[in-house]
Amino acid sequence: MSDALPPSDDADHADADRGFIAALTPGVVKASDGRVVWDNDVYGFLEADCPGTAHPSLWRQSGLCARQGLYEVTEGVYQVRGLDLSNMTIVEGERGVIVVDPLISAETAAAALALYREHRGDRPVTGLIYTHSHGDHFGGARGVLPHGTEEGVPVIAPAGFLEHAASENVYAGGAMGRRASYMYGVMLPKSAEGQIGVGLGQGTSVGAFTLVPPTVDITRTGQEETVDGVRVLFQLTPGTEAPAEMNFLFPDHRALCLAENATHTMHNVLTLRGALVRDARIWARYLDEAIEYFHGRYDVAFASHHWPTWGHDNAVRFLTEQRDLYAYLHDQTLRMLNDGLTGAEIAETIEFPPALAKSWHGRGYYGSLSHNSKAVYQRYLGWFDGNPAHLWEHPPVELARRYVDVAGGPAQAVAKARTYADAGDLRFAATLLNHVVFADPGHAEAKALLADVYTRLGQGSENATWRNFYLTGAKELREGARTEIVDLASPEVLMALTVPMLLDSLAIRVDGPRAWDDDLTIDLIVTGPDAEQVRHRLTLHHGALTHREIARPRTPAGLVLTLTKPQLLGVIAGRGLDGVETTGDQGLLARLFSYLTRTDPNFPIVTP
Repeated sequence: MSDALPPSDDADHADADRGFIAALTPGVVKASDGRVVWDNDVYGFLEADCPGTAHPSLWRQSGLCARQGLYEVTEGVYQVRGLDLSNMTIVEGERGVIVVDPLISAETAAAALALYREHRGDRPVTGLIYTHSHGDHFGGARGVLPHGTEEGVPVIAPAGFLEHAASENVYAGGAMGRRASYMYGVMLPKSAEGQIGVGLGQGTSVGAFTLVPPTVDITRTGQEETVDGVRVLFQLTPGTEAPAEMNFLFPDHRALCLAENATHTMHNVLTLRGALVRDARIWARYLDEAIEYFHGRYDVAFASHHWPTWGHDNAVRFLTEQRDLYAYLHDQTLRMLNDGLTGAEIAETIEFPPALAKSWHGRGYYGSLSHNSKAVYQRYLGWFDGNPAHLWEHPPVELARRYVDVAGGPAQAVAKARTYADAGDLRFAATLLNHVVFADPGHAEAKALLADVYTRLGQGSENATWRNFYLTGAKELREGARTEIVDLASPEVLMALTVPMLLDSLAIRVDGPRAWDDDLTIDLIVTGPDAEQVRHRLTLHHGALTHREIARPRTPAGLVLTLTKPQLLGVIAGRGLDGVETTGDQGLLARLFSYLTRTDPNFPIVTP
């Protein structure tokens, strides 16, 4: 994995340090109960030379990302970096400040704003902008707009923001959170042998995950809004790094925000924690549009991660290379796909042209050329590669037992795997040992050797998320499954969801087989803040919970609940029907809830 590095270039180091005002000292953020939710000081070891336990390119990237503090981007525009996975940008207006992307946790966002105020004055928050629908760009909202302070403050987001924030953070939140603990190395020690960053930043905070719902939607490119006297010109970029995302220009500051569409790494077309497959073709086209649309109107380009790029020509060069990266990835994958290569074969074959490969910001610290090309393949052709042998394979445990049997039993398979590992073929050693572990989870020698192989693979990886996956897998093999994740479905996030989204979140928890033979109907008459009422009909039939809005019921429901949205959240949380007007058989609600499942955030990944 240690292919040739780009030529030495100090420009990134100079840009990462440019505009530095002050750091948070110590670089630690705590919750009100004293619990540490962020510690950037723990990465001090990155100041040393790269050891043999890390890829030198990733070590360089992590050292750049670990810089922490308040920075001036240009007059009136500031960033706080190194206090969470993402950056918080602060733009000074006539009366106060506009906050762009308030980090993951309320605590880190509050600390970032306090650092700004310490050096620039105690200005109120007069606007809030979410660049896109990922949690590291809105979760800390209450840290900058506490309850009771949001009245009259515009909260701006791209069209579709709330829907996609819900679908990503709530619908698949259980599995995604578990895999995110691997991707971000949450349980790994922060050290030269363990987690050294994630390529996009250093890690994720673990404080209160919140959401202030948007009040202003950006629905088209060219839409301009003025917030606290600051003009903002928007470019809508749906389907790029997020389903709902936007770039925007501060014309009077000559500063361009690129959201997460262009950062100092190759990004993910499909993130390893899981998400919708992104469209590399559209991604490239929106970057191309940004080059032309904003041409000549900015002197600095900054993003929601990493450090800015100063100088219009430098920024255009940066954007051009990022555009070409995603376009080349997309087009070459399609070319080879149409020549009959499978996703795995394309991943082994594709390579960037030298001019892109030597750009530090095109390296695979967060995304990778290997798994991104597989993602493009998946977007067009799905999981099946066309080979009928792969159409109906046994599930992992049964397949593993047969592989181990073919190898001559667990002892023979482990011995052969050790031979491959000693010869440097760590990839096949991992494959073979994984089969042994799934066939015989109690085989201590296989687990220990597989943990060692994963450690070697991880410490040799240039990609931070691969490193974290391998090292977390090794840790779990040695110590068992345990994780710490942020609750993405926090009460405030749930409150921001629409009623149909809340009902969807119930539907995906129904244990279908147990509910096969039941048939029930419940109507929810939900009273809104303006006293308007909307009737939602829930039907459980054939194990599927469906729902729709109805004006007048053609047939009566077995139970009718008249309630507000907060009361609905209370009912879903199991707090009973206090204050809820009911008509019909209340036992139907208990029946419905009896079919709902709860996910275990510690489900196994590297063992059956």
